Amino acid sequence: MLKVKEEQEVMKRILVIDDESQIRSMLRLMLERAGYEVLEASDGAEGIRLYRENSADLVITDLIMPNKDGIGMIIALKKEFPEVKIIAMSGGGLNRPEGYLIGAQKLGATRTLTKPINREQMLRAVKDTLKAPSASAEEE
Repeated sequence: MLKVKEEQEVMKRILVIDDESQIRSMLRLMLERAGYEVLEASDGAEGIRLYRENSADLVITDLIMPNKDGIGMIIALKKEFPEVKIIAMSGGGLNRPEGYLIGAQKLGATRTLTKPINREQMLRAVKDTLKAPSASAEEE
């Protein structure tokens, strides 16, 4: 019982990066209702800047975006912050999403999801990813 109370006292911060404002709004609402603090960015460059200014416990990013795409953002964040936990998501583009998601995982995404994503799937992924040890802790 004490463990549940401790988890509730520490609000986890999640940075959502997606170029589609409707997706960001939907994720914000879903995550805030689940008790998380949410920051939003519309592309990878803005996401990196926000992460540097307000480090987050988790980053949820789309992969196909203008300016800096999700793959470039994952590479940059993992280089600067190896312990960052990232959920990468994609609905594909000209190609099937699996290729993008496999690439994201090879570059350091903790978990990948195919769009469209339902509420239960996203909340389970967030909960599991936040509980998982960081990459730097796994290597030690």
